[in-house]
This record gives sequence, structure tokens and C-alpha cells, in this order.
Amino acid sequence: QEQLVESGGGSVQAGGSLRLSCDASGFANSAVFTAWFRQAPGKGREGVACINAGSGTTFYGDSVKGRFTISRDNAKDTVYLQMNSLKPEDTAMYYCARVLYQYIWDRCGLTNGAYNHWGQGTQVTVSS
Repeated sequence: QEQLVESGGGSVQAGGSLRLSCDASGFANSAVFTAWFRQAPGKGREGVACINAGSGTTFYGDSVKGRFTISRDNAKDTVYLQMNSLKPEDTAMYYCARVLYQYIWDRCGLTNGAYNHWGQGTQVTVSS
């Protein structure tokens, strides 16, 4: 059964760093986009970053550009989100999501309705 499990969340002061992990299992096809989304209390789900597992191309939401980096280890089928210079407004539940792509040159996006596999989330809290 296909499964995504997030880890690495926690509490940190503003300016600090965290690295989230998304461990995937049960996916027979490696032609996938994997993305990170986040949702703060009372707000909608926001796309953070995504990566094409085949080409390695990435895409970031405007609010995290220059601070967050998405990467993958295809051998482990794990995707990481390195978060630096964290701000209180980064506080949210962070979710990993995945969808198959058709062509390796396809570019991933951050429309949450495009993803059909989701993890349970990991909480990130940034204090000022």
C-alpha cells in the first residue's frame, strides 16, 4: 500500500532551521512529483515546494523562496525540506504529497488538488 510519512517537525525560535523528511513506501512507479504543503490554523492549504523525482527540477512558493530547499534521495524514496531562517508565519502543519507524472520533462506545481497521495503531517512551530 502506498504511504507517505512525514517527520522532523518541532518547535524552533525565529531564525532557526528544521529539516523535514517524507518517507515513501509502496510506490511501484518512480515517475512522481513530490510536494510539501502547509496549513496554518484557520487558513487554507498552501503549496511550499515540489520536486520531479526523475529530472530533479523544483518549484517553490513565493513565501519560501531563498529560505527553503527541497531535495530527494531516490534510493531511499525520501524527500526532504530544509527550512532555514524560519519565521513565526511559517508555523503550520506540513504535509507531504505525491502524484505520478507522464513525462520526465513535466514541471511540478503547487495546486493541492493535483496530488492524490497525502501523508498525515508534521507540526512546525516557530516562536518569535
